[in-house]
Amino acid sequence: MRIKAGFDIAFDTLQPTPMILLLSVHPTRMPDVLTPHVLTFDPWVPSREYRDDFGNACHRIVTPVGKLTVSADFEIADSGLPDPVEPGARQIPVQDLPDEVLIYLLGSRYCDTDKLSQTAWSLFGTGPEGWGRVQAIVDYVHERIRFDYQRADATRTAHDGFMQREGVCRDFAHLAITFCRCMNLPARYATGYLGDIGVPKDPAPMDFSAWFEVYLEGPSGPQWYTFDARHNRPRIGRIVMARGRDATDCAISTNFGYAHLARFDVHTDEIG
Repeated sequence: MRIKAGFDIAFDTLQPTPMILLLSVHPTRMPDVLTPHVLTFDPWVPSREYRDDFGNACHRIVTPVGKLTVSADFEIADSGLPDPVEPGARQIPVQDLPDEVLIYLLGSRYCDTDKLSQTAWSLFGTGPEGWGRVQAIVDYVHERIRFDYQRADATRTAHDGFMQREGVCRDFAHLAITFCRCMNLPARYATGYLGDIGVPKDPAPMDFSAWFEVYLEGPSGPQWYTFDARHNRPRIGRIVMARGRDATDCAISTNFGYAHLARFDVHTDEIG
């Protein structure tokens, strides 16, 4: 399968403003890119790419005064297969986890495990372990939170989402991640493109999407498996851009000064 994806985003600034952008396809998917994948700036500004501590491709820029448009347009090959489902994948005891995975058991900015640990154990402590436990968490979060794009809140934590029972895709991911970590399941946040491939077309404007990954032992050994508490079904054509502890590590733009988001267009379409 070939997917055409990209974005067109504009910022308005009142002064030169340093920014970090996480708008590239994740390095693990770059071998699948079929056409040039570059960030284009209008007006042109110098940029420098680096890898952060989570392996994401980041760009550093300083915006000019006024409007800056950042865009990209590319084609990428995809298997066309839905997210893998492995009901027999088992939970790995904490003492047997690799060192680099332990960070995904800890609380973080939006995943306030200290506030939800008792709730998590009361909800999921007597159920199945491994894949079954993660799926029980996904089912619960899917029903607990009502999706409402107009109710997005950049300060909403997992506990806030649990109490308010509304939010956007990142809130579904944060609550599910937090419950997983409370149950000693390593879980990390992921964001990227997710088009309406193999599902009915969503009439709402397209945005980048958020989901999460859990570290389990499957038939071929330990690996990260994809879960999506908002949609709660395997999806086709995910293109990951960034991974981290939560949305803090995966913000598509971090500006060090005021920057107004003037335009935000994302597209992801199957082309063959």
